[in-house]
Amino acid sequence: MKHINELLSLLELEQLEDNLFRGHSKSVGNSTVFGGQVLAQSLYAAMKTVPADRQVHSLHSYFILPGDLEIPIVFQVERIRDGGSFTTRRVKAIQKGEPIFFMSASFQLEQEGFDHQITMPNVSPPDWLVSWEDLAQKFGDMLPENIRKFLNLERPIEFRPVELVNPALPTKSQPFRHIWMKAKGEMPSDPQMHQCVLAYSSDYNLLTTALLPHGAEASFGNVKIASLDHAMWFHRPFRMDEWLLYAIDSPSASNARGFTRGNIFTQDGHLVASVVQEGLIRPKMVDRG
Repeated sequence: MKHINELLSLLELEQLEDNLFRGHSKSVGNSTVFGGQVLAQSLYAAMKTVPADRQVHSLHSYFILPGDLEIPIVFQVERIRDGGSFTTRRVKAIQKGEPIFFMSASFQLEQEGFDHQITMPNVSPPDWLVSWEDLAQKFGDMLPENIRKFLNLERPIEFRPVELVNPALPTKSQPFRHIWMKAKGEMPSDPQMHQCVLAYSSDYNLLTTALLPHGAEASFGNVKIASLDHAMWFHRPFRMDEWLLYAIDSPSASNARGFTRGNIFTQDGHLVASVVQEGLIRPKMVDRG
C-alpha cells in the first residue's frame, strides 16, 4: 500500500448482515496479519452499528491468535449497551471458526466539561527530518537485507523518526522515542475514518521502544515480537493527513513482556489520543511459540 486510499479500501468492510462484516488483509512485511489492521477493521465494524452522532472515545483489545493473510476475517459485533450518553460495542474477529482478536469500544455524545492536557515534547519538526524510505535510500548499502526491506516497504503512512538509531549497530539507550506520522494522500472529511487510520498507525513503533535499553541483545531479528493487547483513548479532533507526533515510552519490560505507552499530538500541540500496549518480546533462543 503506497497511498492512503488503498488503506481506506482495506478498512471499509463488506456488511454481510446485521452486526456481521467481512474484511481482507494485506501484508506489511509480516507473514501474518498486521495487528493495526485487525484493530482498525474491528473499530470500523463497531462504528457501523453506532449512531453517527457518537464518536469513539476508548477501545480495549486483545490479540488472541496470528491472523492468516490468505483468508477473509469475519467481524461479529455485539451490541452491549445503548445509553443516554454512551454506547458500548464488543467485536470478535474470526478466522477458521476461531476468534483471533477481541475488542470492546465505547462511544460518546459530544459534551461540555473540564479541559486540560500535558505539554507536547519539544522536538525537531517533521520538515527537518527524513522518512524511513529516505533512510533506506541513504544508508541501504550499509544495512542488513531484512532491515533494508522493512524500511523500503510501501506504506500508506509516512513515518519520520526524531531520534535516529542505527539498526545495524544498536546500542543501549533510554526507552523513549518520538515519531512524526501522516497519511500519504488526502483523507476524506469523515472523522471516523481518521480515527480508524490512527488506530492502524498506532500499532507501529510501540513494542520496539521496549527493546531500546537492551541494545544488540534485542536487535532486529534476535527477538520474537507480538502484540498481546492494545488500548486507546481519543481525546480531541484531528486529521491523519496532517502531521501528528507519536511520543512513546516503555516504563517496564519483564517476564518476556514489554509494556509501552504513547501520546499523540497535533503539530500545534493538542493532545488528540493516548495508547497503551503490552507485547511479547522473547529472545528467539528461548522461543516457545
